Amino acid sequence: MAKVSVIGSGSWGTALAWLLCNNGHSVTLWSFLEEENNMFIEHHENVDKLPGVKLPDAIRYTTDIKEAVEGKDLLVLAVPSMAVRNTSKKMKEFVKEGQIIVDVAKGIEEETLMTMTQIIREEIPQAEVAVLSGPTHAEEVGKGLPTTIVTGAYNMKTAEYVQNVFMSPVFRVYTSQDILGIELGAALKNVIALAAGIADGLGFGDNTKAALITRGIAEISRLGIKAGAKASTFSGLSGIGDLVVTCASMHSRNRRAGILIGKGYSMQEAMNEVHMVVEGVYSAKAALKMAKKYDVEMPIVEAVNDILFNGKSASDAVMELMLRVKKEEV
Repeated sequence: MAKVSVIGSGSWGTALAWLLCNNGHSVTLWSFLEEENNMFIEHHENVDKLPGVKLPDAIRYTTDIKEAVEGKDLLVLAVPSMAVRNTSKKMKEFVKEGQIIVDVAKGIEEETLMTMTQIIREEIPQAEVAVLSGPTHAEEVGKGLPTTIVTGAYNMKTAEYVQNVFMSPVFRVYTSQDILGIELGAALKNVIALAAGIADGLGFGDNTKAALITRGIAEISRLGIKAGAKASTFSGLSGIGDLVVTCASMHSRNRRAGILIGKGYSMQEAMNEVHMVVEGVYSAKAALKMAKKYDVEMPIVEAVNDILFNGKSASDAVMELMLRVKKEEV
């Protein structure tokens, strides 16, 4: 049995707390907001973000970051990507040498172009950092539906430890040492999922969706390989696997926001309607900056940025994508 804290009580943090407790571990769930913490204490459920998933009585709840961090074998950092740096700063003084932090947030910091584990290592250098990512909707994990995922770490023993902590009959965990590839696939697929949702909102069909997924993974792979990741990672769970589920499922907040944008909502109106953090919106600018940094062509990412931030209509952006200069596929 491991002592685990999940730092962040959104839908994904809640689902992982449920999973880890059912795996037999001692679990603490940390909330940023006192009212959210009180909700868990009263209802044993994330009523707003993961309704219907009842948490075991054994889970402890707290808003005290010191209580959440100290004495734990493993910390799961499940706050939104834009909160990873500030939360890491709060955790730093309580993290002991070699304590394992598993990042499950997906994103790229716009100002620095750093991934989430790079941020954590910068802010908490004494920690042993890993990532956990893949095609995993919280709504399905919280129901115990069969799911596969990949964990990556610089130290293979750390990855294997994380694998053992999370592994269950309904949650199969693979290991990898390509942390960069895992994180880039996780962050960039959210941008492509916005595009897929926009296409749905415009009334396009399965042909369009298949085109966006296929050409989307081509863009992600090109950038990832240029940045130093392994090509094989983008054929795996955190690459094409996560991309397919995020582009196809209505559980995907990025796809749902994209649908609304395709129907004419503004970016902010779409995010307000979804009621959750839409990570693709925050990763889109960073993705475009990375494309320019590594001199990689990413037309879908560029089109999403034009729609979100430059006032271009979704229909015009699609037409420009279709009328680009003729090319060979590979």
